[in-house]
Amino acid sequence: MTLRKGDKIFTQGDHADAIFFIESGKVKISVVSPAGKEAILVMLGPHNFFGEGSLVGQSLRISTATALESTTVFRVEKAAMIRALHVQAALSEKFMAALLVRNIDLEEDLCNQLFNHSEKRLARVLLKLARMREHEAMREAKIAMLSHETLAEMVGTTRSRITHFMNKFRTMGLIDYNNDGFTVRTELLTDVVLHD
Repeated sequence: MTLRKGDKIFTQGDHADAIFFIESGKVKISVVSPAGKEAILVMLGPHNFFGEGSLVGQSLRISTATALESTTVFRVEKAAMIRALHVQAALSEKFMAALLVRNIDLEEDLCNQLFNHSEKRLARVLLKLARMREHEAMREAKIAMLSHETLAEMVGTTRSRITHFMNKFRTMGLIDYNNDGFTVRTELLTDVVLHD
């Protein structure tokens, strides 16, 4: 599937009958509460799977998947994926490794949400976004522009707090941003995440 920015791959409540693999681009996985409040669970880049709940009996989607930019994903029917996992040991190993990495990431996010203040949570989110495209550590990484509201949803705070911290980070030389996006100075920002 070739998607444009903002295209929905599936929506919360849709029938769950397939799994997806990102070839290129980025996908946001989010949930909406009954009151209409959106929470971003994760942002995924190339070579990530999503929608795997369908493989373990989840009949309806519990989240929404949205393309954040021009994105190409492969849609694999549930039965075909289950067959492939049984027959292809290498695929099975890679899939399990990807799920374990995602699980560890979610546990770290939960601990971050429970124990860290919003400034530190924002720094961690920016570092994760900077590392989505590159597998190697870089001194500086460019991130496509995200609204302060989107960052606030990811961090779990208000837009005004995000604006305050982004301005503070820019003044400290940890980030730079304009209408095109953010440049994150990963080594410096890592110091903020690791040290109070």
